[in-house]
Amino acid sequence: MAEPRIRTTRHRTTVPADPDQVYALLADAGQWPQVFTPTVHAEVAEVPDGDQQLIHLWALANGEVRDWTSRRTLDPAARRITFRQVVSSPPVASMGGEWQVDAAPDGGSEVTLLHDWTTVDDDEAAADWIGQAVERNSTAELEALSRAVTPGPDGEPLRFAFADSVDAEGPAEAVYEFLARAELWPERLPHVGRLDLTEQGDVQRMEMVTRAPDGSEHTTVSLRVLRPEQHTLVYKQTVLPAALASHTGRWTVEPHGAGVRITSWHGVTLDVDGVARLLGPDTSLADARARVRHNLGANSTTTLRHAKEFAEQIAQQAAQQAAEQQGAAWTR
Repeated sequence: MAEPRIRTTRHRTTVPADPDQVYALLADAGQWPQVFTPTVHAEVAEVPDGDQQLIHLWALANGEVRDWTSRRTLDPAARRITFRQVVSSPPVASMGGEWQVDAAPDGGSEVTLLHDWTTVDDDEAAADWIGQAVERNSTAELEALSRAVTPGPDGEPLRFAFADSVDAEGPAEAVYEFLARAELWPERLPHVGRLDLTEQGDVQRMEMVTRAPDGSEHTTVSLRVLRPEQHTLVYKQTVLPAALASHTGRWTVEPHGAGVRITSWHGVTLDVDGVARLLGPDTSLADARARVRHNLGANSTTTLRHAKEFAEQIAQQAAQQAAEQQGAAWTR
C-alpha cells in the first residue's frame, strides 16, 4: 500500500518585538486562547524530559471546535518550538510542525510557522479541508501574534487580567452545575436577558444578551469547554463588545475551609479603535481598562453571588433532609 501523501505549508511574518519576548509568548501555551483567535482552550502537562510538553488543545477549524493532544519540544537557545500531534482529530491522521523566531535584519522578529500533515485514508477532499483550516488558522495566528506584542498608544500592554472570588458553604458539584447549566441563567441571573445554548460533547456554544451596570446591552457569543472532573469551566468569546479584541475566562471551584472558593478569571485585550468608537476618541486606555474591569467584574460577581446562594441552599436542603431522616429513625 502506498505511503500517505504528506502536505506541507510555510507561513512567515515580521513582528515589532524582541525575539526573546516573542519566543516566550509562543512557549507559554496557557496564554494562547487570549492571543490566538482560533484557540479556545489549552491545557499543558510537563513530561519527565524537561524540554518536553504535552498540550491538549481545543481550537476552531473551519468554524468547528476540534481537540487534539500535541507533544512539544522547546529550544529557547535556538528560539525553536517543534510540535507533533499524538492524538489527532479525524480527518487528520497526523500533524506536526515548527515555530522558529529569528532576529529581523531591520529590528523586531521574523517568525516562521511550518506545518506538515496527512489525512485519514489519504482522502483528497479531507486534505483540502485541512489545508483551508491550516491556512486560515496560521494567518490568523501570525496576525494575532503581531497584535499581542504591540503596545497600546500609551505604551502600556493592551492585554490585562483580573479575578473575583466568593466563598460558599456548599458542595462543589452544586456550584459547577449552576455554572454549567447556562441555559437556565435567564431565570437565575438578573443581568442575563436571553441565552441560546447548544452542546456537543464537552463543548458548548452560548449566545447571550447581557446588561452592563451602565444599562447598556451587549450580545456576545462564547465557546465553553466543560471540565467537570476539575470543577472548572473555561470559555472564549468569539463575538465581542466593540471595545474588546479578545476576552477569555475561567470559572474554578476549589476546596476552601469547610466549603469552596468560586473564582471568575478574565483575560482581556482592548481594541484601540473599538474603544474610540464606543467610549469616545478622548478616552484613555487606562480609563477603558477601568471601565471594562468594572463591567465584567460586576456581572461576574453577580453570577458568583447567585452560584453561592444556590449551593448553600442545596446544602441546607440536604442537612434538613438528613435531620428529618434521623428524627424519623428515632420514632421507629
